[in-house]
Amino acid sequence: MIADGLPPLREVIRAHGLEALKSLGQNFLLDFNITAKIARHAGPLEGVTVIEVGPGPGGLTRALLAAGARRVIAIERDTRCIAALREIEARYPDQLTLIEGDALKIDFAALAPGERVRIVSNLPYNIGTELLIGWLRTMPWPPFFESLTLMFQREVARRIVATPAQVSDYGRLGILAGWRTQARIEFDLPPSAFTPPPKVTSSVVTLVPRTNPLPCRLETLERVTAAAFNQRRKMLRQSLKSLSGSEMMLNRAGIEPTARPETLPVEAFVALANAFDQLSG
Repeated sequence: MIADGLPPLREVIRAHGLEALKSLGQNFLLDFNITAKIARHAGPLEGVTVIEVGPGPGGLTRALLAAGARRVIAIERDTRCIAALREIEARYPDQLTLIEGDALKIDFAALAPGERVRIVSNLPYNIGTELLIGWLRTMPWPPFFESLTLMFQREVARRIVATPAQVSDYGRLGILAGWRTQARIEFDLPPSAFTPPPKVTSSVVTLVPRTNPLPCRLETLERVTAAAFNQRRKMLRQSLKSLSGSEMMLNRAGIEPTARPETLPVEAFVALANAFDQLSG
């Protein structure tokens, strides 16, 4: 239990009528042992501003504040949750900033300029991947955040950390994440850990930005991987035909035309993207 003087989360949910909404991808974590574990995996939080998306009734919010976060910026779309979050704000004056709105429309880099920032969230399932891709596309790089500690469905988490060794999971998301970050799965949570229980296992993933990722244009890398994995079971000489000069591109990158995309490491896709840019002038 977090000794913060606030009511247990089940009481908070009852008091404010916070039944989880499927339309918002809500699955609440009520066990403070679990939320504290997530906070620990975000690393020491003293002097850090944490951005949290979808705090709901505030279980993880409270754990982050109790773990010593200098400030938590909580972004919540569900207006029903605001009253419960205001109670946390009153308990931690000047340490909790609430933003009511859609996280997909937020300029995250502008929330805490000049501060040490980490993003820690039990992300709503229906927007988690989209948010992650937005953070991985941040320009300039290295980004405004020190790390991402995020909850996903297990199948999405596997795609994020996948390498060619995990053929069925490896694809565009794993290449983008692997190019710009070091990603790992920290631990899994069964459906029973949530209220209401989802139908799938969930995983907490940590992504730490690479200071100097391999030189490459983001737009070109995404274009090349999109073409390659559009027909992932085909050889590259076939799947890359939609890109002009694909045969010369493969030759310049030193990649066999008969190779299949799921067998190539991130470095090979970077080489393909750079070859494409060189040939395109």
